[in-house]
Amino acid sequence: MTPVERRASLSLAGIFALRMLGLFLVLPVFVLEAARYPGGDDPARIGLAMGIYGLTQALLQFPFGLASDRLGRKRVIVFGLLLFAAGSLLAAAATSLDGLLAGRALQGAGAVSAAVTALLADQTRDEVRTKAMALVGASIGLMFALSLVLAPLLVAAVGLPGLFVLTAALAFAGIATVIWAVPPEPREHRIQPRGKLSDVLAHPGLLRLNFGVFVLHAVQLAMWMAVPALLERAGLSKDHHWWIYLPAVLASFFVMGGTLFPMERRGYLRAVFLCAIGLVALVQIGLLAAATGSPGLMVLGLLMFVFFCGFNILEASQPSMVSRIAPPQARGAALGVYNTLQSLGLFAGGVAGGALVKAYGPQGLFGVCAGAIVLWLLVAWPMVAPARDGLPGAPKAA
Repeated sequence: MTPVERRASLSLAGIFALRMLGLFLVLPVFVLEAARYPGGDDPARIGLAMGIYGLTQALLQFPFGLASDRLGRKRVIVFGLLLFAAGSLLAAAATSLDGLLAGRALQGAGAVSAAVTALLADQTRDEVRTKAMALVGASIGLMFALSLVLAPLLVAAVGLPGLFVLTAALAFAGIATVIWAVPPEPREHRIQPRGKLSDVLAHPGLLRLNFGVFVLHAVQLAMWMAVPALLERAGLSKDHHWWIYLPAVLASFFVMGGTLFPMERRGYLRAVFLCAIGLVALVQIGLLAAATGSPGLMVLGLLMFVFFCGFNILEASQPSMVSRIAPPQARGAALGVYNTLQSLGLFAGGVAGGALVKAYGPQGLFGVCAGAIVLWLLVAWPMVAPARDGLPGAPKAA
């Protein structure tokens, strides 16, 4: 990468990281803390409040992306981050579950993912774009893992309103990054033939990845409707949940670094990808077994470690593969659809997770999550790994 490309990649990944950390910080503690608000005795409503930002984000991904073409990427990103900060402050001031829901919905209205990704594409060459996209994907996985460690400690100190205030501060830090750290936008976007949405929706490899990101993020959000309660059943108070999360998170990143990138260089990306899906499925089955009995902390810690190993590999590799296998003239559309499905997965996970816990308990939740991941494994099985850089004759993912 050139110095400008490195600066663009690191700063834009930092914007993703700050925003996603703000979103994820409430994830491990939201269910327990929201139950204290008026209206918090309904798990289905709590799930809706937790996942609603995914719906508003999904609805606004395309409008924000189109606006960035006309008004400029940076302007749209700053506006979206301001909306995100306003939603965070609204949630911090909430005195009921309905107020939390409104704040989370406004948070999701700051749908800047497509604009940030488009700006990254504007500022990187084709031959280094895969590395840049992988850096963004890895930053999201890192923030999710970090939030699970920090959230119990922070909520014990400042409560749920304090977490939302911190989320607003992270959004303002993202705005500062856009203004002072991200390289200037190109004066004119590169002119190329416009792709059709049908080029994306009919592409088998992209369809598999879009289905996969929907399922992964739905399961990711849904399982946290029950995991904190399992840890408490095992005798670990919520302010000590980081005792489980921290070792699992740190160890999983060593595993990801030692498997994903070396195996990809050797041509085994497909095998690593499918194994990661299988690991997430095994975790859901393990959580189902734990929920039916008396879960021990050692078992739950092992399950969290295995989950993070699979999740981090998938979160780092999927957006990179989308950028590599999409038709060049439809790359923006492909990333827009991918980001929309990711957001819809978060919404679906919150809503379905709360409804499943209410109707069938944690056993029903983990059973459905396990079935969804197994279905994804079957859908992903025929995939072909994208061509490695410098091997133009290799097949595209299909």
